Amino acid sequence: MKIRKISGSETYFDVLVYAVLILWGAAILLPLLYVLMTSFATEKEYLTRGFFILPKEWTWDAYLYLLANDSFSQSFVNAVVITAVGTALSISMTTLMAYGLSKKWLKGRTVFNFMVVFTMLFSGGLIPTYLVVKEFGLIDTFWSLWLPGAVAPFYLIVMRSFFSSVPGELEESARVDGCGEWRMFFGIMLPLSKASIATFVLFYMVGYWNTYFSALIYLNDSGKWPLQVFLRQILVLNQSMDGTATLMEQIIAYTPGAKMAAIVVSALPMMIVYPFLQKHFNKGMLLGSLKG
Repeated sequence: MKIRKISGSETYFDVLVYAVLILWGAAILLPLLYVLMTSFATEKEYLTRGFFILPKEWTWDAYLYLLANDSFSQSFVNAVVITAVGTALSISMTTLMAYGLSKKWLKGRTVFNFMVVFTMLFSGGLIPTYLVVKEFGLIDTFWSLWLPGAVAPFYLIVMRSFFSSVPGELEESARVDGCGEWRMFFGIMLPLSKASIATFVLFYMVGYWNTYFSALIYLNDSGKWPLQVFLRQILVLNQSMDGTATLMEQIIAYTPGAKMAAIVVSALPMMIVYPFLQKHFNKGMLLGSLKG
């Protein structure tokens, strides 16, 4: 077997590529390390040292402070509830609607598919959407975060394309054995689409976990605010979650370490979940793109 020699220009190009990747990786990794390490540092060290990677004195005070903070605990629980219920609701509605729209015999299928694609290009706008949510009595409820964006059109189209790509012979053989629509959906289609479902579960989870703007608009009760709104309060406004307090009472001495610890805790759940679903990511995105 003949070994090809690498020319000088190719070597220089490889060195350049690796140098750019290293610099790019450092630009991404260093801020993350700084946030993580600052959460374990004392306030004195943060104020005196400035930028550092490893703290001289390690402490858990920031995390203990957050765990003892009722506002943080409540917002964390709210975020978990919003994410868990919202993801289950969205993935159920997406798969059911995609399965129905994949059937060519469905009356009005073209109209419904057009409506789905239309929502990807145009939306009602913020004020009309708020008025609709208000008229349905969803203000100050978690339903205002779940229902308006329960189904993502792009995810629906990918799932519909996957269901359409399933060989018709498989469905025919199942129907010969007495398989109905519900059994066909739960017993055959869903097991075949596990990779796609796992991928979109991850997407929906990240979307609901990072819910911020919708919660800020629709949730007036601070006791129902999710974790991202809590982060806004302590990072941007540096205020408490208690709307009944005076302005001077709202200003809290959140230490820099507590703020960084809140950021770490808010990112940790998705970082834990991602490795379990990552193996399905590439396969799940490709399954529905084979047939449009």
